Amino acid sequence: MVKSFQIGNDPLGEGCPPYIIAEMSGNHNQDLSRALKIIDAAREAGVQAVKLQTYTADTITIDHDGAEFQITEGLWAGRNLYQLYDEAHTPWHWHKALFDHAAKRNITLFSSPFDKSAIDLLEDLNAPAYKIASFEIIDLPLIRYAALTGKPVIMSTGLASKDEIYEAIEAARECHNDNLVVLHCVSGYPSDPAEANLATMTDIARAFDILSGLSDHSTGIAVAVAATALGAAVIEKHITLSRADGGVDSDFSLEPAEFRDLVSGCRIARSALGTVNYDLKPSEKQNQQFRRSLYVVAPVAKGDVFSERNIRSIRPGLGLAPKYYDAVIGKTASCNITRGQPLSWDMVD
Repeated sequence: MVKSFQIGNDPLGEGCPPYIIAEMSGNHNQDLSRALKIIDAAREAGVQAVKLQTYTADTITIDHDGAEFQITEGLWAGRNLYQLYDEAHTPWHWHKALFDHAAKRNITLFSSPFDKSAIDLLEDLNAPAYKIASFEIIDLPLIRYAALTGKPVIMSTGLASKDEIYEAIEAARECHNDNLVVLHCVSGYPSDPAEANLATMTDIARAFDILSGLSDHSTGIAVAVAATALGAAVIEKHITLSRADGGVDSDFSLEPAEFRDLVSGCRIARSALGTVNYDLKPSEKQNQQFRRSLYVVAPVAKGDVFSERNIRSIRPGLGLAPKYYDAVIGKTASCNITRGQPLSWDMVD
């Protein structure tokens, strides 16, 4: 497994904070100025990258009213596939303006291509990476075409079986591309956190010897932060300027302030992972004195026997460790000891 690599100027993988992607999708609502503002909002939230989706209704489906082309449930019920993708697509003639704006704002921009012509367009724009969407992970020719560019490839797993995930990874590796990340994903819109099964993300990393992360369609930030605490290399989440403005993906997208919370929460979670360390931490040192220890709790004269009446394990921690309690009980005092003194071995005969 490649342990780490870069997309644009930012590293991702082992030893790195989570690489956070703000997915614009169709939340531009067919307004270029809104798309540019989403890039600005993502930059201000502190994410490493904004992601587009590069398709047209004609490259992803056909205009057909057959029953199998109708959406009858969920957020997009009442449309057929062509209508949905016509509404949601990012116009291809916008792409250069979006890439130029992202470069000016010093934030990485890349996209999910949905066919080979999309990859050709993105190559002309020098896209630094490719994201294979969940519904396309079974399109092995598309994965190979993306992998052959030599750019990093990120793949989402929603709807995919373990065998299908294996086939997708092997398709990329057969093209001698090991700069890969597989994102565990539940393709529900929105998805229920109870369905997240984040243990699957860590199993993907182990089973396929690959970097793993999360593409999250749940509401809020809790699932993404939890995934980061489990070691996610990449977190992807949808962004919108305002859910109240509507849009095809707005219901499960984060607003800019929420995205800032996501970035902060994920970075804190990754920092908290740390390393295996049993040493005293700097913040603990001043409190070590308040641990329990053996104290004299009643006056003891020289020659008196130590007993439960005059010796107790209490706070603070300046006396003998409590583990010596049984060794001290029944012994005699070597000197006079006043109440409230920490017990030490030179007091014990």
